[in-house]
Amino acid sequence: MVDETEATDEEDVASDDAMPEAAIDEDEEDEAAIETTPPVIAEPTGSTTDAAVPIPHERVQDNLQFLDPDPNPLLIQTQPEEVEIIGTQPLSLDDALALSYRNNPDLQVALLELERSESALREAQAANFPTLSINGTIQGQNTTSGGDTQLVPTPGGGFTFESETTEELGVSYSTQAELVYNLFSSGRRSASIAAAAEQVQLALLEVERRREELRLATASEYYDLQAAIEAIRISQAFLTEAERNLQDTTLREEVGVGTRFDVLRAEVQVANARQDLVNAERSRQVAQRALARRLNVPPSLTITTVPVDIAGEWPLSLEESIVLAYQNRAELEQQLTQRDVNELLRRVELAALGPQVNLFANYSISDFFNQEDRFSDNYAFGARVSWTIFEGGAAQARARQRELDAEIAERNFEETRNTVRLGVESAYYNLQSNQTNIGTARLAVTQAQEALDLAILRFDAGVGTQLDILNAQSELTNAEVNLVQAIVGYNRSLAELERAVSNLPESYYEELPY
Repeated sequence: MVDETEATDEEDVASDDAMPEAAIDEDEEDEAAIETTPPVIAEPTGSTTDAAVPIPHERVQDNLQFLDPDPNPLLIQTQPEEVEIIGTQPLSLDDALALSYRNNPDLQVALLELERSESALREAQAANFPTLSINGTIQGQNTTSGGDTQLVPTPGGGFTFESETTEELGVSYSTQAELVYNLFSSGRRSASIAAAAEQVQLALLEVERRREELRLATASEYYDLQAAIEAIRISQAFLTEAERNLQDTTLREEVGVGTRFDVLRAEVQVANARQDLVNAERSRQVAQRALARRLNVPPSLTITTVPVDIAGEWPLSLEESIVLAYQNRAELEQQLTQRDVNELLRRVELAALGPQVNLFANYSISDFFNQEDRFSDNYAFGARVSWTIFEGGAAQARARQRELDAEIAERNFEETRNTVRLGVESAYYNLQSNQTNIGTARLAVTQAQEALDLAILRFDAGVGTQLDILNAQSELTNAEVNLVQAIVGYNRSLAELERAVSNLPESYYEELPY
């Protein structure tokens, strides 16, 4: 990190160069909040060094609007500088979840599908109202009229009858208005509306399911990034200790109290530590971009996390968790709703075999503009009854398909119920084992640190070996890695258990006693 006292003179320049446009245009009142704001960390290309670039307080802590993607979902970057990472935003898990709920395209698709289902319901409800239609026609036509018939002599000395005819172009129009209302549909209308309402409920449950899945995926990727960052810290500490050990070993060789063999072993240890650090850095970069993709942040920004800490303690027993999952899981309710939808659709198909009664009323007028006494109008009203007596059994076959779909939904409910229980039990057992491992790993870290200190003292006193120090350093690193894995694994199991139960309040966990 760049020291804040050294970066004070360059803050304005760095902010203008590294910040996205939405974060630059601020009022003067926001400048007072900059000094106390968690920074965006700019990452120069090819460097692992972080530079602090402050962002106004309200943007970092509250709205995080500058992390929203472009409103045009079809936008694609065409220049390398448009996808260059210019800053890293630190986020807590709660902020990451809030961004994923707001930005993730998959959840937005589920919300759009819900709106589509609501529109389909309004379409079905339109059958409760009459239909009014107006049709009009205007046309031109040729009309021929005959005159008086006369006896006319012919050239051969005879006579013939001739009549006078006239032709003219006439313009006529006709208009008809008709009002139709379905009085009786053998239950088809009510069943269609009920099925559309159940489809809306299905869409609501799908939104809930995708939200819970998104929460778990975001938490998992957040913890993956935390683990990667901690791996860098541990690898860097091990590399620092290995380099110090190499320096001490080299000095001992120079003064004649050490051996070339010890120096070579120390050099190999440093080389391995550097390689582990490079691999850890690569894992962090991949985890950062995976989380950034999940949150759908702008292409010029990436995400980092807060330090690893235990999320809380699960307050329920295994049996209570299983029962709560049965009550809360959207997947179970989806299968029951799907069964109801199929039953309603079966009624819709069978209604096609029943009588259909429509009331109607119509009024029509017609006229020739250039002819007198050609205007006419009339009206009619009544009822139309239709009844399909036989159609080859197609309606019965469609109804049977819907009946089988309902039975499939029941079997799916049974399978989903078993899957839900397995998910709760797996997450619960993993949570317990990781909780035990946390205490064991913490003790191991303390003991490994003491062992390393003793190995160094023994070596300085001339009663220990370089191999003892190398082994002690390796054991300390392994113990620290195990502790991080236990804490991150515990938090991940906690998130999986919350997903398995679903629909819990945000602040549901209890604090651990340590």
